[in-house]
Amino acid sequence: MFLVDRMILVGALLLLVGIVSSKFSARLGLPVLVLFLGVGMLAGSEGIGGIYFNNPTIAHGIGSLALAIILFDGGLRTSLRAVRLVWKPALVLATAGVLVTALITGAAAAAVLGMSLLQGVLLGSIIGSTDAAAVFLVLRSRGVRLGERLSSLLEIESASNDPMAIFLTIGVLEMLLGRVEFGPGLLKLFVLQMGVGAVMGLIGGRVASWAINRINLEAAGLYPLLTWTSGMLTFGITAALGGSGFLAVYIAGIILGNGRLVFQSSTLVFHDGLAWMAQITMFVVLGLLSFPSALMEVAGQSVLIALVLMLVARPAAVGLLMLPFRYSLREIVFLSWTGLKGAVPVILGTYPLLFGLEGGGLFFNVVFFVVLISATVQGWSLAPVARFLGLQQPEEPAPPATLEITSLRDVDGDIVEYTVSPASRACSHTLREMAFPDGAVVAMITRGEEIIPPRGSTRIEAGDHVFVVMRSGMKPLIDRAFSDRDAPVEELPPAVEFPLSGHTTVADLADFYGVMVHDDPALTLAEAMHRRLARPVRQGDRVLIDEVCLYAREVGPEGVEWVGLAIGGEGAGERRLETLG
Repeated sequence: MFLVDRMILVGALLLLVGIVSSKFSARLGLPVLVLFLGVGMLAGSEGIGGIYFNNPTIAHGIGSLALAIILFDGGLRTSLRAVRLVWKPALVLATAGVLVTALITGAAAAAVLGMSLLQGVLLGSIIGSTDAAAVFLVLRSRGVRLGERLSSLLEIESASNDPMAIFLTIGVLEMLLGRVEFGPGLLKLFVLQMGVGAVMGLIGGRVASWAINRINLEAAGLYPLLTWTSGMLTFGITAALGGSGFLAVYIAGIILGNGRLVFQSSTLVFHDGLAWMAQITMFVVLGLLSFPSALMEVAGQSVLIALVLMLVARPAAVGLLMLPFRYSLREIVFLSWTGLKGAVPVILGTYPLLFGLEGGGLFFNVVFFVVLISATVQGWSLAPVARFLGLQQPEEPAPPATLEITSLRDVDGDIVEYTVSPASRACSHTLREMAFPDGAVVAMITRGEEIIPPRGSTRIEAGDHVFVVMRSGMKPLIDRAFSDRDAPVEELPPAVEFPLSGHTTVADLADFYGVMVHDDPALTLAEAMHRRLARPVRQGDRVLIDEVCLYAREVGPEGVEWVGLAIGGEGAGERRLETLG
């Protein structure tokens, strides 16, 4: 057998073992990181596989590529709503939080390992970031669902703190090697890394979105590949300019994921699989790079450093920085315990080896051991801690079927899936009663394992998954129809008219959309307009009732057939608003 053939066989076997082990990981509530690293260690020269691998340069290259893929996939799945909801506390934790964690852990590492304070801060910087994938995989596998605000903070902070950890690691390494001085030199490096990374991420995401939606490829399968290539190109160009490629690729992913892409659903599925392969490959390779005998030599010191990290450094950073943002004590305690370590610290652990720093092997071994302790202890206990603190929310079942608009061009439409809660405005109503606007229709309902063809008499029940096909721009109004009655709702865009049937009543506006019109609830919108005008309604007439503007879009022989609804006070009645349809 040729060497290449043997490498393919070994690589496929390691991937297969990694994939199968993820099933056991979900059942045990253990982060896949631990099992994948374990697979690599067992396959290594001191394990049953006997594969000798001691090349930190190759390991770093594979790890960096894998991390870029994982961050890009994370960005594609990060909603702008989550970013807007928690961007301030997430930014503070992702920057100042990593710095505080690194300084406290670094001081402890310097004392425990008998090294200089700056060397200790280097080790603290390497293990300062948290792993979003590890946190959410553990929570999902154990059936734990958090509130939106807490969940969004964990997601954004964990996914965006890697660039800060990378900057601190490189900056401290440069200072140790005498290439950068503390002060202006370090500040310049920070501005270059973060500034160029953020700008290139925005540019790369916008350009990629424009290009992907306009290029006409022969095969549909090339579009997900083009999306991935755009992300990696953004990473490479940013790194070549001296910026943080990891920050850039994450921001580019957010822009692409929140835009309108052709074959968007299949693109997300493709990147999900790619991210899993990247995780497995990266952790197995890093496991191969480790030597259990060397790890045992630093076991005692590593345990002490891990305890300081988990029980002192992370809680101090979270407690100090989250108080101004009005998080409850229970949420702060949980945030303090979610500092799981994952891919980034192990990859950064190879930097001292690559930079030729004296004692680089010690840094890698300590970091590796600390990551294993953090992932194991915090990973196993994360779900019980969430339940103990009373932060668990009722889990929403996944729909047994999905719908997707497949088009070679951007189309003026969306398919949105809603999970109906018992408190939803839509719950217990038939589709005929729902008063949907023109341009929105229920395409499919799933109930348990059953698919229900929607008819006017179909009654929506709690737990249903309702798939609504709608024209672009209608989502804010339809969101209200499926929201909980006591939940806060987003404001309707003031420059958009939503077309409703003239037979829609004032009561329907309040019941389904939370729009209050101070008039007789039994009146239809057509009758309300007629009452205000005190004459027959003509097409184009506008009536302003409180903050609601009603516009006669279509008037037939029987009266007003379609009414445009807009929010916006006096201005709404004085200007021609954008109409849908």
